[in-house]
Amino acid sequence: MLGTPAYAALSSSPDAATDYDTSLQPKISAHPLESLDNDSISAELLPDDEELGEALAGLPMHPQSRKLGAMSAVFLILNKMIGTGIFSTPSGVFLASGSVGMSILLWILGGVLSLTGLSVFLEFGLAIPKSGGEKNYLERVYRTPKYLITCVFLGQMILLGFSAGNSLAFGRYVLFAAGVDFPSERSSRIVAVLCITFVVLVHALRPTIGTKLFNALGIFKVIVLILVVVVGFVALLGWLPIDNPGNFENAFENSGFGGGTYNYATALLRVVYSYRGWENANYVLSELENPRRTLAVAAPLAIGGVMVLYVLANVAYFAVIPKYEIAHSGVIVAGLFFRRVFGDSAGARMLPLFVALSNLGNVLVVAFAHARVNYEFGKEGILPFSSFFARLNKHGSPASGLFLHWLVTCLVLTVPPPGEAYEFIIDLNTYPSAWINALVAGGLIYLQYNKHEQWSSPFHSYLPITLAYLFSNLFLMYMPLVKIPGQEGHPGFAMAGVGMGCLFMGVVYWVVWSVIMPRLGGYQIIDEIVIEEDGNESVRYLKVEN
Repeated sequence: MLGTPAYAALSSSPDAATDYDTSLQPKISAHPLESLDNDSISAELLPDDEELGEALAGLPMHPQSRKLGAMSAVFLILNKMIGTGIFSTPSGVFLASGSVGMSILLWILGGVLSLTGLSVFLEFGLAIPKSGGEKNYLERVYRTPKYLITCVFLGQMILLGFSAGNSLAFGRYVLFAAGVDFPSERSSRIVAVLCITFVVLVHALRPTIGTKLFNALGIFKVIVLILVVVVGFVALLGWLPIDNPGNFENAFENSGFGGGTYNYATALLRVVYSYRGWENANYVLSELENPRRTLAVAAPLAIGGVMVLYVLANVAYFAVIPKYEIAHSGVIVAGLFFRRVFGDSAGARMLPLFVALSNLGNVLVVAFAHARVNYEFGKEGILPFSSFFARLNKHGSPASGLFLHWLVTCLVLTVPPPGEAYEFIIDLNTYPSAWINALVAGGLIYLQYNKHEQWSSPFHSYLPITLAYLFSNLFLMYMPLVKIPGQEGHPGFAMAGVGMGCLFMGVVYWVVWSVIMPRLGGYQIIDEIVIEEDGNESVRYLKVEN
């Protein structure tokens, strides 16, 4: 119940300790609050809200020793960003750009665009330092119609917040490393299900081990990329017994393929996708020790570090592999790199294991972050069966949120047929994410220039930077609608349609949850901000009888 010690209404506890200075918060809350007395609410709560309140009252607290420090936050971001992208996409980027110099410039531009996104998310995150990421930022801006933007974001996170892509890549590379040259789709999916199951069990039963594991894999990924960079520059100095491919002579000269506005745009899309994941720490700010300071230190360090490693890794590839081989290497460009440097046997053994471990690190951090977003939805009472998803187990882990992430991931891994339809689903969430990010960037501009909002944050994202992030997402929204020259059909348009359909499902849920069911059930939904014993602020959506 709301009267239990686990909760104190914001209005009745002005001196309650919080993770951040409430004076920096805007005078208008994320949702318009109702002026309600807690005792009168408790008497009128419907049974499912009473059950949710009792579940929340018995939650184990997050011990301060379990909170993530700056270094763990760095690896939380690194593991999400460094997946298979840097080991597979450089070939496609070079093939589309047509020249070594333009290819490297596009990798630099992708890093700069990620930093513009970081600027936007830092301003929001330092002003609203609690878990949930874009959910909190969208709720702060788009308050009408009431609860609509929350349900739209809910639809995106539940329907598209899966780890199927990297789980499947883990399965394929593990089997390849084990000597299966052409792993079957069925066996790859089985290993992928085992991968996500292992990750969920570790986070649920041994959360400290899960944190240490993704820290260790983050260190490993960085070491692998540093190894690639060092070997590449040793090759540039002529200290390796390999032929100099001469790729940096006339670096901006077109190599006979690619080039042009459309191809540059296609290459940039692939680069931007490779940088995805920089916002991961914003999803779990309540899990960070001193969230403002930790985010301000960890996020720029992680993204800047990844940008440097990505650019230098591409320089290393071009220092070792001839341009023609890079252009036709597909997703195994890193394999060619290791093969030319260490020989066939060493390259064949090392690359699959490196990439598999990189995928595992990505699955670990995605499950960690998305489970906590599911937990926040449960605490708020917006998910069906909220009392189930609002529970922490005896280890202080959101096991129910992890279960939901596992369930959706396993469905995506097992239900779709193999082939193009499956790959289509794996890549699906890129388009809705561009819409969400554009709404976030546009919302920040509105807050900054509307004095009635009384917006304040310890960090300020300057207008040109925010506009760059906004327009980059508008670009990502537009590109799938462009007909690819020489290609039959329009798969990009189909992806955009299905992606928008997932967001529309959030609208449908909003209509059912906030309009139809309250009318049929004779109740209304109100929201209330509460402060938990650990100082974290959250929103509760309550069903109150009319």
